[in-house]
Amino acid sequence: MLGAINQRSDKFILAQRRKGRQEESLSSLHGLGMHTHFIRIAVVLLLCTVTLGPAVADSQTKVLVGLTTLNSRVTPLWIAQEQGFFAKNGLEVLLLLTRVSQPAIAGLIAGELQMVFGGSSAALGAFASGADLKVIAGQTNRLTYDLVARPGLRKPEDLRGKRLGAGAIGGSLWMGAVLALEHLHLDASRDQISIMLVGDQTNNIQALEAGSIDAALLDGVFSHRLKQKGFPVLAELYNANIPFAGQGIVTSRLFLQKHPVIVERFLKGLLEGIDFSLALGNKPIVLKTMTARLKIPDIASAEVGYQDLLRGVEPKPYPSLEALRNVQRLMKAQNPKVGNVKLEELIDDRILRKILGGQKQQTKREY
Repeated sequence: MLGAINQRSDKFILAQRRKGRQEESLSSLHGLGMHTHFIRIAVVLLLCTVTLGPAVADSQTKVLVGLTTLNSRVTPLWIAQEQGFFAKNGLEVLLLLTRVSQPAIAGLIAGELQMVFGGSSAALGAFASGADLKVIAGQTNRLTYDLVARPGLRKPEDLRGKRLGAGAIGGSLWMGAVLALEHLHLDASRDQISIMLVGDQTNNIQALEAGSIDAALLDGVFSHRLKQKGFPVLAELYNANIPFAGQGIVTSRLFLQKHPVIVERFLKGLLEGIDFSLALGNKPIVLKTMTARLKIPDIASAEVGYQDLLRGVEPKPYPSLEALRNVQRLMKAQNPKVGNVKLEELIDDRILRKILGGQKQQTKREY
């Protein structure tokens, strides 16, 4: 099933590029050196912007974090920025949006970035090839997408002979597509389902509306808008409880060894962002941040995104071996080296355990 990638995907990607979607340019780069070159340029521009912006206390340490995705579950990271939780811990956290994992991981390996938010699968692939990376937290450990189809398709079996949108091979959307088909007892080869390499969720929404694909995996905040337009949701995969390492926090072993205090302060700020975001009394503030950052056009979609946040974010964001094993199982078909990785060596959650030590299961604080 994993080999059923339709060759028409290349033509589709070229067509998308012609539309001038500059924000996807990083995903079309090839090679570690090329990724690193563009990350370096982006980092310089980001630092220049910060330097020209409002003054920040000299005592604060700048931390550059690659952000590989945009969805409602990123909200705790934004909240930690806006509510001053990172600043309280002596950090000025700067986010560099890459939208895909590979350039962010390349920047991490090159030392241009200190951490990556997201990218657990890309980290696993890089680790298998010799990169000394560590997953230090796992904010989302299950598959949370909705399977959305074009009007006229009413049940999962209707996907036979159709085109299912996904992202890059080995990326979250691609693995989500494969896991979704498995869960629905469908097989891409047997059922002649073409997995199209379209791009990120924005690309997939556009392709679905244009009729270039027949179905796609989308977060609830995006699927709700399409549902209002008559696009049916064939499956809500969150309810299936499928283990999947989605949004993790990745850093290099070298940075972790040299700067454990910075890593601890970052995790403390993020944990406060998680606690604040999951506290129901903070809903108005959380919705305001989420709506602004994701440019959500209506209250109903924002509410769906908020519920996705509550369901999908782990209050105690420990990395999950079970979730990573599912990723490893899918990735090793494309990269056999991944199958030899001892996942316990990829995970280093000692600092997180130190912070959370002794806490009960419910970690939400009152604000």
